[in-house]
Amino acid sequence: MEIRHTGADDLPELMRIFAAARRFMAENGNPAQWAAGFPPQTLIEADIAAGRSYVCTESGKIAATFCFWQGEEPTYAVIRQGAWLDDKPYGVIHRIASAGTARGAAAFCLDWCFARCGDIRIDTHRDNRPMRRLLEKNGYAYCGLIDLENGRGERLAFQKNHL
Repeated sequence: MEIRHTGADDLPELMRIFAAARRFMAENGNPAQWAAGFPPQTLIEADIAAGRSYVCTESGKIAATFCFWQGEEPTYAVIRQGAWLDDKPYGVIHRIASAGTARGAAAFCLDWCFARCGDIRIDTHRDNRPMRRLLEKNGYAYCGLIDLENGRGERLAFQKNHL
């Protein structure tokens, strides 16, 4: 598998992957996390323009997608019922979704991000059990709760760092 920046021509495939991810989440007890068409195409276009959108490919086909950057995430400034593992600079992963065509693609994406900065923060919905299992299996520690902007709800916050 390989990781590369997302190109504008990848957008239709990414939107199909996100639609399939929404269906998968709804069928697996998590209908609310990406309800109402989240993420919108405009957000993915902004991620691409900012150089934060990536795809994981296998044999030339997109196997997964994610948003990644190193720097502050405003919604991570306040954490409740816990604490981050450290206050060092960190990377952020958002909107990770697998096409379901390559086993281990999501874990490969997590590893790729971690290799770039060694301190990653990520969040997920309480009902997203598959993502929670993936994070725990890949060494991410539960740190507490963060609140999404505009009062859109809370998320479980996880972090992995070099100890």
